[in-house]
Order: sequence, then C-alpha cells, then structure tokens
Amino acid sequence: MNRLSPSQVIGIVLQPLEKVSNALERKLGLFSVIILSLSAMLGSGLFVLPSLAMMELGGGGDALGGIWLAYLFAALIVLPGAISKSELSSAMPSSGGSYVYIENTFGPLIGTISGLGLWANFMLKSAFALIGFKAYLWVIEGIVGVTINLDYAAMAMLVVIVMINILGVKSIKKVQTPIVLISISYLLLICVWALITMDLNWDAALSREAFGPDWQSFSSTAALVFVSYAGVTKIAAVGGEVKNPGKNMPYGILISLLFSTVLYVFVTLIMAVSVDPSNYVDGTHGREDPVYIFALAVGGETVAAIAAILAVFTMISMSLAGIMASSRFPFAMSRDNLLPSFLEDVHGRFETPHWAIIGTGLSMAAAILFLPVHDVAELASGFKIMVFIVINACVLVLRRSSNSHWYDPKWRSPLFPFFQIFGIVGGLLLIYVMGMKAVIGGSSAIILGTIIYLSYGKKHVNKKITPWNTFRLMFTNPSEVEHRRRWAAFHAADTERNNHLNLQEFISAMESLGFSGDDHESDLPYGALREYFHAADENEDGILEIDEFLLGIEELEFD
Repeated sequence: MNRLSPSQVIGIVLQPLEKVSNALERKLGLFSVIILSLSAMLGSGLFVLPSLAMMELGGGGDALGGIWLAYLFAALIVLPGAISKSELSSAMPSSGGSYVYIENTFGPLIGTISGLGLWANFMLKSAFALIGFKAYLWVIEGIVGVTINLDYAAMAMLVVIVMINILGVKSIKKVQTPIVLISISYLLLICVWALITMDLNWDAALSREAFGPDWQSFSSTAALVFVSYAGVTKIAAVGGEVKNPGKNMPYGILISLLFSTVLYVFVTLIMAVSVDPSNYVDGTHGREDPVYIFALAVGGETVAAIAAILAVFTMISMSLAGIMASSRFPFAMSRDNLLPSFLEDVHGRFETPHWAIIGTGLSMAAAILFLPVHDVAELASGFKIMVFIVINACVLVLRRSSNSHWYDPKWRSPLFPFFQIFGIVGGLLLIYVMGMKAVIGGSSAIILGTIIYLSYGKKHVNKKITPWNTFRLMFTNPSEVEHRRRWAAFHAADTERNNHLNLQEFISAMESLGFSGDDHESDLPYGALREYFHAADENEDGILEIDEFLLGIEELEFD
C-alpha cells in the first residue's frame, strides 16, 4: 500500500472538502473567466447606475459629477473581498462560490442564510439589468416610432435568457464575448471623442462641491455603486466549470477588478466633465438611460441610437451571466441537503441545473414587475457588502484553523491579515451609511434562511465539525483542538475505513501530525516510528485501534 503524504492526510481531516460535481464539465479558461466577470458588471453599473449615483451624491437634490471617486472608493472596499475570494476559490473550486466557502467555514445554518442572501443579490442585480433594458428599449421605441409594451418585452426577454442558460455555459460565452468587447470599445470611443471635441468642465467632477455636501452622502453613494463590482467575483459561483481553477480563478478575478475599476472611473469622469450632471436627471429622479444622454450630447442622434442598442444587448448579456451565477446557489445548497433535492438535478442533455435556473427566472420576473429601480440597486448592494464581510472573515478563520482542517489554497492572499481586516471594517462602514434598507435586506435573509434551515435543512444535512468550531475552541479549549486533530489524522489515514491503522497508515498519520519528515533529517525517522508503532500495539496484532493510537501519541510526547 502506498503511504499518504502529509498534505494528503491534512487535506481530508475533520471535514471533507465540498465535493465538485462530476456532472458539470470544466470548460472555461482564463479568457472566459475574465469575459464572464466583465459581462456580469458592464451593464447596469455603467448604463443605468451613474445617474442614480449622481442624485445620491447630491443628497437627492442636484446631481453631482464626483461619482468617479465613489466608484474608486467602492473598488478599494471590494479589493480585500476579491483577494480573499481568489484565495478561497483556489482552495474550493466548485459551483456555488461564496456559499460553498461560507458553509464550509461556518456550518449549515450560516451557509443557508448566506446562500439565500447571495442568490437574492445576484437575482436582484440581474433584474436591475433588465430594468435598464426596459429604459433603453423605451429610447429605441421613440427612435423607430413603434409602440412597445415594455413589461411584456422584458418578460419575453427573460424567457429567452432562461432558455439560453439551460442550453449551457458554452452558449452563454458565445453570446457574451462579442457583446462585451463591442460595448467596451464603443464606450471608450465616445469618451475619447468627447475629450477631443467637447468643451470640458473639469470642475463638475474635480471641485470640492462635486463630491457631495458631506462624507455620509459620499459614503452612501459608494455603497450604492458597490453592486457594480459584484460581477468581479461572480465567476466563483461557477468554479466547478473552470479549467485549472488554482490559477485561472485568482488571476481572472483580479484582472477583471483592475480593468473594471479603470473603466468605471474613466467613463463616469468623462460623462461628468463633458455633459452637465443636471442633464442626467428627470425632475427629482435620476434617468435610467444616462449613456444615451451622454452619447447624444457627444455625437448626436445616430451615435446615441447605437449606444442605446448596445445598451440593450449589454443588459441582456449581464442578465445572462447573472442568472447563470445565481442559479448555482440553490444548486449547491440542494447538493448539501439544505434545499429540496430536485434543485440539484442536472439536465441530461445540456448538463445545467435547469430547475434552479427556472426558479431564479421566476423570482426575477417578480422583482422587475414590482420593485422600484433604486430599491433594487440598494438591496443588491446591501446583500453584497454583507457577503464580502463574511468572505473576509472566512479567510481569517480558515488560516487560523488550517492545521486542524482541510484548508490548503493554491493561491494565498498577500499581506494577510491586513486586507481581510480592512475589508471587514470598510464593509461595516458602508452598511452603516446605507441605513435601514441594508438592515431590512440583511434581516430578511437571516430570518428566511433560519426558517428554511430549521424547517428543512436541519433534518437532512450531515453534521460536521467546521473550522469555525475549531477557531472558537482555540481560545476556549486548546486541548480539545489537539484531540480533534489527532482523531482526524487517524481517520484520514484509515483509507480502507477499517477503524484501525496498519504500520504504513500509522506512519502517514504521524507525518501529518508533524512527528516525522525526511528520513535523513527528522528527529523521528521511519525506524523510530516503527518502534513506537509496535510499542503501542499492546496485543501485537499488527494494527492500532483509535485508543491505542491516541495513547501512543501521548506517551511519545512525554518521552
């Protein structure tokens, strides 16, 4: 029998890593990861949200052009979460993303709450995109002179998007790639043309007055636009379909964040200095088609019409990615027995979780028809900020308890734990300035998640010792932590599940606990461990039961 290496033993101690579904094919490379992340962001964040943010920055009065700094500040708060998620995704490259990380760290109750909140966040963000779709379709309606029932059009498009998602990730990639590249290129061309031809008012974006009356209005604006960056880590929700995830996930997430930050800041800056911010306002409300207004002022009706058409397709692209990501949360929760089993069914032909996709589509329809656009944006941002706080806490807990658990990321966060602490503090600040809507949204997820867990999940889930349990015991009962680690090493080395260890399995368990290393350099080489094995084997049957194993280790430590 081949001996397990220390890393193999530690890799399965105390709790098994969330199993990657074999039903989902790994077919997304680095370029696909970046494209899917960008397509999940470059919709409402640029085509709808700037005008709402301008009104938020002005305190609900005048529209202000300093929103580019709010986008930059939001990106700084996102960065720790993106770094933490990059590390977590390299350790747990499976469909479900943040839900998997949180559930594996804190257990099924917190996992159910976070899974529900994450699903709601991505679902609302996708609904927000289709609300923007309606706004730009209204512009096109006026251009072509054809009356369109916008609600019916949005519902019809939602049906198409659900069908494309059921057809599979590869189909989505083929649709998104050209849309994202064309939209980005066109927006940048309009911005460059504005720089060349327009009389620019830099005070509108750079003066002290442009950044709002006080720090609270600026912070609340940053909290509002936070949802624009949700897509930068959305690809982690389909980690089970990414090739070489230890490399492609972290690099894809961080490259997408850098590119999107530069794009958001640059585009919103040019929008403010080339067009008076008041033009993006309709009465007391921000317009839902700010890119059309911007393009109309810079290039005229033809350029604006093209921008509106591209906006429509970009919103569709964003919704495609949003449904794909959000549907993976109920899929992963069902696989962990926290939701009914039919939600983890994978379509026999298309290899996609079709029931989870359909359920997400129906929920989006309700949000589009009944929720105001500003409330959708705030609720989505509030959910996302809370999740990023917990994601940063996951890395703190997992790093601290890694000696006793399975955690072994292929990519590690730099400057640990500075980034994680900064992300937690910054997220709490944004939630504070968002006020009651963030609290209501978070409380709803907590209440509903608790009800779902107590009524269904608790009866079906497999109980396990989580890193959070171990993390708490490190401060309250350190000896119990060490006992668990030894117990876990025994069962991890017992590959045949016979509840005893032979000599080779004993050596593997001891190496995982740090009692032995290279035969020529260790204080306890193979021969010494062999002697301890036979000394612990009191009945001389060539195997060690769990009690003999634990007693042998205690005697070894006292020698």
